[in-house]
Amino acid sequence: MNPSANGWIKKLLNLVSETMYSETETDAFYINLKRAGFIYGSNIKVVLDIVKPFELSEEERCKTNLLLTFYYIYNKENPEEKFTESLIRYYKSITDQKRSFFEDLFSDKSPDSLLEKIIHKRIHIDDNFISKSFNYFLINALLFVDVLGYQRFLKDENNVKDYVGNLESALETIVFSVIENKTLKSEYDENLIKLFEGSIRYKNPELLTYNDAISIINEPLEKLYVIDLVCMASWTDKIIDNEEKSFLNQLKTDLGVDNTVIVRSINDINLFYDEHKEDVAFLSSKNLAQSFYDNSSKVVSKLINRNSKRLIKELSESKEALYLLTQSTQRNLTDEEQKKIQTQLIDIFKSIPSLAIFMLPGGMLLLPLFIKFIPKLLPSAFDDNRIDDKD
Repeated sequence: MNPSANGWIKKLLNLVSETMYSETETDAFYINLKRAGFIYGSNIKVVLDIVKPFELSEEERCKTNLLLTFYYIYNKENPEEKFTESLIRYYKSITDQKRSFFEDLFSDKSPDSLLEKIIHKRIHIDDNFISKSFNYFLINALLFVDVLGYQRFLKDENNVKDYVGNLESALETIVFSVIENKTLKSEYDENLIKLFEGSIRYKNPELLTYNDAISIINEPLEKLYVIDLVCMASWTDKIIDNEEKSFLNQLKTDLGVDNTVIVRSINDINLFYDEHKEDVAFLSSKNLAQSFYDNSSKVVSKLINRNSKRLIKELSESKEALYLLTQSTQRNLTDEEQKKIQTQLIDIFKSIPSLAIFMLPGGMLLLPLFIKFIPKLLPSAFDDNRIDDKD
């Protein structure tokens, strides 16, 4: 199952149908979402370990987790309408056609193809909003709001757009209140503010008051989610100062939850960040150049592994390219040799659609990485999303 290729949703749902997926209790599933990083906006793994064919990128894990969470909610509510059609109708109901980035998608006639495009668009933060110093944080941090909106949609389709907008506004007020009350703000706090601001789609000119925000949070999953976001906002090197403790105690009282919920939420965020500090973008001390290199390395390695059979075939038919690639692992190529290998590799990439990234502006910067991973070529299936028809 390849979430970066057409047909991934149909293939994923085909895999899920063979699991005990729908029998998982809601609390247990939500905890699994936290452990996967979905609730924290940092998708470290796939929820329930359903997908294991190969290592996915964070973007692909995010797509998979979002789709699986929608499907979990769908199965719990058990509506008559088909899953794909109901999810598309939900996104249409909360979308402002005049300003939405979904506007150019809804003409797609295939439900599966349309939903794939919607999910792809939805997981990303608007790059125009984010400053250049922050542009390596790509994944939307408030996707669980979409899930809560879908849950409401399946129960009652009326005023769903207002519900989603009000919920985002309430979360914005509560989370920003935590950060603003901090005596000293760290780089973590500044990054988190940018991440949340970039994730909010219904931006209001003024924040709600705290009391108005609290009045919106009523459902059990809403309460768990807002508490986790507050603990995420409070987390700075595992130190929760007196102001933050006071805020959490007040939040516990206002939401009417037991103290164990707060304790568990604090423990969960501490454990997650301890285990995955190097994998969460806004916790890492890497600079932008290092982040770009690391992310690019993962992308190139993934592309090579997924297309290895086709690459081996194409390279074997281009003896000069194969020779130069072999030489590049032993010595520096001359300028003339580098131009030759660039030209020949681009010709090869044109025959493999998945490698179109190398033909984009700046794609040549990835060629040294491609050459680096050549010795690691491994066999893999080329069409990851094909579903064999059963008789």
